[in-house]
Amino acid sequence: MAKGGISKVVKLGGFAHVNTVCIGGGFPPVVQTMWKDRLSFEDLEGNAAEQIISRIENLGKMGCGVLRFAVPDLNAAEVLGNLASMVSMPLVADIHFDYKIALRCLDFPIAKIRINPGNIGGKDKVKAVLNKAAAASRPIRVGVNAGSLPRDLEPPAGDLGGNSLAEAMVLAAEREIAVFTEFGFTDVLVSMKASSIADTIRANRLFAERSDIPLHVGVTEAGPLIAGVVRNTAALVALLADGIGDTIRVSLSDTMEKEIIAGREILAAASEMAGTGENSPGVRIVSCPRCGRAGFDTHGFTERWQNRFYAMDKNITVAIMGCAVNGPGEARHADLGITGVGDKVLIFRRGEVTCTIDAAEADTAFEKELAKL
Repeated sequence: MAKGGISKVVKLGGFAHVNTVCIGGGFPPVVQTMWKDRLSFEDLEGNAAEQIISRIENLGKMGCGVLRFAVPDLNAAEVLGNLASMVSMPLVADIHFDYKIALRCLDFPIAKIRINPGNIGGKDKVKAVLNKAAAASRPIRVGVNAGSLPRDLEPPAGDLGGNSLAEAMVLAAEREIAVFTEFGFTDVLVSMKASSIADTIRANRLFAERSDIPLHVGVTEAGPLIAGVVRNTAALVALLADGIGDTIRVSLSDTMEKEIIAGREILAAASEMAGTGENSPGVRIVSCPRCGRAGFDTHGFTERWQNRFYAMDKNITVAIMGCAVNGPGEARHADLGITGVGDKVLIFRRGEVTCTIDAAEADTAFEKELAKL
């Protein structure tokens, strides 16, 4: 619900071999994640490079549209620049403190630069980055974090209630945007993240009322898997319901793959709540929690197959059930399902059992049935 009802469009990539990703302008929200480890030149050689490229490609298949990397120094910029020439996914350089790192990143097919307000240097340094980004047609994301506001905008100690912190975050973003506007740079996105659900919602709502700049949304430092998913869901569903959020990241102390899965599920849930999610693309997993009746290890099977399901270009429902009670009967609607009965495993399609096998054969038999869909 940006100013005027819709945010403007910012395009990432679209040069050399890099895919084009449109953010804002009514396009579906883009799911992002961030690479969890520091890379070296050795990682871009031989089998190590093949594994990294394969993992990035699989992240794309799972629904990741943009992948961000921390770039703490010039050496990291060189490594990321080389990696950007090897993959088609738009890569983003996350830079703090040294504007020279941003300048070097812009020499490579890196799709976007993310900088933090107030720590990239004086106006002359900001101008140098903006001029080079404009010449290279690369957008910049202004990233505002509640924990790293400019000193003069920090709320007084103990005064984090009401809209004070949210207002400070918005003012920090507007201050940075004013500098960009002064130098004629408009290809910009903004993020305002706090570890507080309420402050994240308030800040993004307030900014969206004032501007049509696309927003990247999420709760920062949200915690481990369960806590992080819950906190991000609470904030993001509220914002998405208001039409706020052009790209999202579910920040977790967990794997990139689980961040992508969580992001996709949050978007699907928000769409379902809005009454527009009946035909959400992709594999929908229905699985029982398991109990003392279980004749099948639903947890282990789901863990083995989950990433593969989310990388599949199939619009189907898969049921992973633990026993006869929750098997073909309750999962009759599923396109494909698997469950345990005694010491056997049943595979069924739309409620009809197609085969009965030993547990050791479950994965192989299931894969054959899945290939038929």
